[in-house]
Amino acid sequence: MRRITSLLLFIFSVIELSAQTNDSAMFKRISDDVFTNSKAYQNLWFLCKKVGPRLSGSPQAEKAVKETFRMMKELGADTVYLQECMVPHWVRGAKENAFLVDVNGKPVNLNICALGNSVGTGKKGIKAEVVEVHSFKELDELGEKGVKGKIVFYNFPMNPTNVETFRSYGEAGQYRGRGPSMAAKYGAIGAMVRSLASNIDDYPHTGTTTYNDSFPKIPAIAVSTRHAEYISNELKKKKGLQMYFRTECEMLPDAKSYNVIGEIKGTEFPNEIITVGGHLDSWDLAEGAHDDGAGCIQSMEIIRVYKALGIKPKRTIRVVMFMNEENGLRGGKKYGEVAAADKTNKYIFALESDAGGFTPRSFGFTIGGAPLQKLKNWEPLFKPYGVYEFAEGGGGADIGPLKETGAMLCGLRPDSQRYFDHHHAGNDVFEAVSKRELELGAVNMVLLLYVVDQYGL
Repeated sequence: MRRITSLLLFIFSVIELSAQTNDSAMFKRISDDVFTNSKAYQNLWFLCKKVGPRLSGSPQAEKAVKETFRMMKELGADTVYLQECMVPHWVRGAKENAFLVDVNGKPVNLNICALGNSVGTGKKGIKAEVVEVHSFKELDELGEKGVKGKIVFYNFPMNPTNVETFRSYGEAGQYRGRGPSMAAKYGAIGAMVRSLASNIDDYPHTGTTTYNDSFPKIPAIAVSTRHAEYISNELKKKKGLQMYFRTECEMLPDAKSYNVIGEIKGTEFPNEIITVGGHLDSWDLAEGAHDDGAGCIQSMEIIRVYKALGIKPKRTIRVVMFMNEENGLRGGKKYGEVAAADKTNKYIFALESDAGGFTPRSFGFTIGGAPLQKLKNWEPLFKPYGVYEFAEGGGGADIGPLKETGAMLCGLRPDSQRYFDHHHAGNDVFEAVSKRELELGAVNMVLLLYVVDQYGL
């Protein structure tokens, strides 16, 4: 028995080695084709410059649906269709205005923006004493006596000691998300958060706040990191400084929108679904180039490559442009609901790109065990293309609901050091994306889907 077992293991290893030799050649074909013939950079330019900011419910979001539908048709998808979903419709209104009355009694203008889904102050704005806190514990210690009638300033910098900047973003994000409601709990009339940015700059970074219905909804803004430092320094000189800000944002009734879905039908296992995508919506301060135009365009490139090289997938590959990740996740939830109710198809794998168009470094997977160990057999083939690790832990917000179907979830992990310079800010524009880095990310996404499609999990 031992001799038979050893012989079988030897045979399987020879077969696997032969397969990987063939795969290495295919990897090179795919990479060469992307770097030579890719439409990714061209399509990203169109999405950024001809469509522009794509906040859910906006005319630009509607245009983005139409244009990405067209793109996937032109790239060669077997079928392209829309999946309806209702999305929040928040509008920023007139440009925000703010100033701090400094220690000399002089008003100093501040770089601010309203947080997504925030209520506005109205045209008159609000003026009150600003009080700085660095944690929810400090807020609780101040209580109603120290907060009521004031503007609470959450000054919580992203932790610079974390090399993985998304970890720092997660730690700081709670103040943007929960901060306004926690301040309202003690009677604050406004809230301001330090922008979630890795570096000191002049751009305010927006993002969603989530109101707790148990407390009043108060206006909420973000201030640039440079002005956050300035305000903090002024408050060290003199407590009780007054601040003014005006925002005219408002939430309108939900609007009808769509996920855009393009498919290449599987030839052997058409009912096994491989999902790949990014979110089509973006914040309204810029063009959404890194967040998440890059991820959308990289995902669509998979269609072009398969058609250009004549690759016939065994399983159905479904490219999804998710709507409303930024301030509601309605598109991802809708796709997940439909998938969970789907008795015909089996959702085996989902890949999301939503971390910018920077140089790819690794893939993160939410389901480990035997499926991940199987994929790790191909990990060495990815190293020449810049991906050095298949790690546990990863995925994405839009594909998260697919976990209920049993699908393995995966996220592309580009280098994150510059991502939060642009994230949700006015400088997230086409010019901030490198053509070479964008295409290298697309290469690795195609390679990973090729392995999953050819060998299953």
